[in-house]
Amino acid sequence: MTSKKQILLNAFNMNCVGHINHGLWAHPRDRSANYNTLPYWTDLARTLERGLFDGLFIADIVGVYDVYQGNVDTTLRESIQLPVNDPIVLVSAMAAVTQKLGFGVTVNLSYEQPYLLARRFSTLDHLTGGRIGWNIVTGYLDSAARAMGLSEQLPHDERYDRADEYLEVLYKLWEGSWEDGAVRRDKAARVFTDPSKVHKVVHHGRYFNVEGHHLAEPSPQRTPVLFQAGSSGRGQRFAARHAECVFISPPNKEAARKMVATLRQELVRAGRRPDDIKVFMGAAVVPGRTAAEARDKYLDYREYASREAGLAHFAASTGIDFGQYDLDAPVDYSPTNAIESATRTAQQQGWTRRKLLELFELGGRYPAIVGDAQHVADELQSWMDETDIDGFNLSRTVVPESYEDFIDIVIPELQGRGVYKTAYAEGTLRQRLLGAGDRLPASHAAAQFRHSQSQAMRILEQA
Repeated sequence: MTSKKQILLNAFNMNCVGHINHGLWAHPRDRSANYNTLPYWTDLARTLERGLFDGLFIADIVGVYDVYQGNVDTTLRESIQLPVNDPIVLVSAMAAVTQKLGFGVTVNLSYEQPYLLARRFSTLDHLTGGRIGWNIVTGYLDSAARAMGLSEQLPHDERYDRADEYLEVLYKLWEGSWEDGAVRRDKAARVFTDPSKVHKVVHHGRYFNVEGHHLAEPSPQRTPVLFQAGSSGRGQRFAARHAECVFISPPNKEAARKMVATLRQELVRAGRRPDDIKVFMGAAVVPGRTAAEARDKYLDYREYASREAGLAHFAASTGIDFGQYDLDAPVDYSPTNAIESATRTAQQQGWTRRKLLELFELGGRYPAIVGDAQHVADELQSWMDETDIDGFNLSRTVVPESYEDFIDIVIPELQGRGVYKTAYAEGTLRQRLLGAGDRLPASHAAAQFRHSQSQAMRILEQA
């Protein structure tokens, strides 16, 4: 391996029992059934900080996986992201027991109002000292739409149109409502905030009407670090305008390389630099002190993994009920209103039900890297070199040992090669990930809504 590019690393998790590698909750050493207790999360946060992880990336869904066999029976039996608790309320507790670990929290903007979400993230940015990020999702489950009182979801591309306007409202609140220096905290003069430096946001658009002052004073980052995971054409255009970190889950290196190249081209079209976004790939790692130990561990895990649960999860991702197909029958991958990129990948690969069950050998869809420290490090560097990604979202297998093993076995090897940090850098999560300051750069779409830079904003505020 020749690359010396520093590997960025997130732990990929969810406030539930079964996340990506399904069925492993039944393993005797797995503790994921304790997901609804604070020590489960505070212990995890301390462990990840010991390993110098950049962040804990917390997934979430609104709705249930009811596509497979037309019901939620498999989902409930195998706890396929059900039950699932709110991820955002975990952050304060974990932040209190760590100093540097970042937190990327998934919130579905289709079912949240921007005015209150803006305050929630500002609050977390204050309480974490600038360690919060937001994974922006628009949703893809019909069950979520029905649960929220809608007859159906918006069409795929329109969900992103709405999201564009949603982000515009948030930028006006986070970046434009309070000027730097508005908060004085001057007891002698009895002036906490200078009224002349706080401005009402006025937004009347296709989807949102907002008139009001942002409720929170400026936080260390103002806007949280913006994560996004859409890989469709429309999703990549959205990412090129807004995202700072993008999460992909390709089936192989060639697909990953093409995804990353297309995304970086979209960035240039949007007026940004190709490296303005950090790309994370989903991966599962099963390391051992020796190759034999790693293989034995993998075989042990495989005994408990549920391929059917993995298939049920993928059915929801694509909107296709694979339960209706024979093992080798061709699958109709006609477009659905679910995750467009997942359906496209499955169609391109020609995946039958049998092939999918083979892919989900460890209960999930991410490439499994199994081996000793040298082999795992070689593979991680190979993905970095050959695909131009910037790091990994490591899914959990058996909790907590999957993260503990990675930290104790793989991290020292990566550090010895000079491709992984030996200490945290200073600054906010944005500064540590992107190295360009605590706030969004002037080249980002949000910058136009800053009070000092946007004459249009001044006109709107005076209207």
